[in-house]
Amino acid sequence: GDVRIMFPLISSLGELREAKAVLRDVAEDLQESGIPHKGDIPVGMMVEVPAAAVKAATFARHVDFLSIGTNDLTQYALAADRNNDAVAALGDTFDPGVLALIAATCRGAEGRAAVSVCGEFAADERAVQLLIGLGVGALSVTPPAVPGTKEAVRAVDGRDARRLADELLSASGAEDVRQRLG
Repeated sequence: GDVRIMFPLISSLGELREAKAVLRDVAEDLQESGIPHKGDIPVGMMVEVPAAAVKAATFARHVDFLSIGTNDLTQYALAADRNNDAVAALGDTFDPGVLALIAATCRGAEGRAAVSVCGEFAADERAVQLLIGLGVGALSVTPPAVPGTKEAVRAVDGRDARRLADELLSASGAEDVRQRLG
């Protein structure tokens, strides 16, 4: 079937290489055991750690796809544990710093690896135009969010989305981003 493997919480090329080596070992074991398997499975990684976003160009040479996990990326970038009520409100994915990490991932992967976004942000219809403008190629959402997300994607003009994303990267904060999105 259509299987892809994605490694979570990668922050260094060494970790990615180790994970891919384990995958190669498993494929060799299957081959030696005579167990049929698809040999060339697309491999990707989650971008949840700010360092991974900044190093996306390096990672993109070694994977087929990158999936930005906005929930964790926001938490780690803004030092705001979403499970801690005292600081959870500080972890706002509309923050221009988080948006800059998404943009860095897309720029780094351009022409080398596909980029998708998963997490609650992908299903936020206000964010769709912004994510497309930043260079995201796919959104992963829960089944109930599919119709609204599809409608939001269909309404996007790519050039307008890029201009808007460029403007919002210099916004003063998450509230400023939301206001400009309307």
